Amino acid sequence: MSASESTPGSGRAETGRTVAALTDEAATAAHRARLLVRLAGHLGTGLRRGPRAFLQRLVDVVADVVPHLPVRDLATLQRHHDGLSGDALAARLIRNAGYVTAGVGAAGGGVAAVEWAVPPTLLTAPVLLGAETVAVVAVEVKLLGELHAVYGVPLPQAPGARAVALIQSWAQRRGFNPVSPGLGTGSLLGAAARDQLRAQLLRRFGRNLSTLAPMLAGAAVGGYLNRRATQSLGEAVRADLRRRGAPAARAALAGPLSGPGSTGQP
Repeated sequence: MSASESTPGSGRAETGRTVAALTDEAATAAHRARLLVRLAGHLGTGLRRGPRAFLQRLVDVVADVVPHLPVRDLATLQRHHDGLSGDALAARLIRNAGYVTAGVGAAGGGVAAVEWAVPPTLLTAPVLLGAETVAVVAVEVKLLGELHAVYGVPLPQAPGARAVALIQSWAQRRGFNPVSPGLGTGSLLGAAARDQLRAQLLRRFGRNLSTLAPMLAGAAVGGYLNRRATQSLGEAVRADLRRRGAPAARAALAGPLSGPGSTGQP
């Protein structure tokens, strides 16, 4: 029995920290590769129980880590992005999230190229792909949480309920809908929301197969596909939030703020 199996709480916490680190815009390629390998180690036990169990493991990991993602509020986002607001800030967030998922895809493709060259590590390819999928989903869910903040569309305050709302938003590719059927109660995913999450994870898992090409081109292709998919998701949810955003948020679409304290990193 692995350490993560014998101490599930500790294992979940470590997995959550690893996934949160993979969402960091400042992470280097080498650091992302190490984090992906570490995450693959956390996920590996599910594969031994078969494909269905492994997919369920991915669903459970995403549900576990989303409440702990470092989603920034509007004030923090403006400090980090030169006082931008409204559409300008949303565009920056979508762009940066695309860069991060591209980096995750490139790291996954690079690791896969090395792994395929050293048999029998082909067996680890599905686990590595699962790790990349979880990391990309985490980046995208964090992006959606921050887009809700930009457009003034409120999310539930409790971490568990907020996580359920963000998972629903990601799976449905639109802003949070509090009356969506099957969403769940409190901090628990409902049956419909869990089915949507499983279906979307399977779709993303299949799309990310290209990052496992046994050549360096796999890294480039994987990065491009991840970036395109993340930006498409971000734009779809942004359009929905923009239609439903609070009046104050709409009024802020004019451009960047000015004044002291509006400096930050790009």
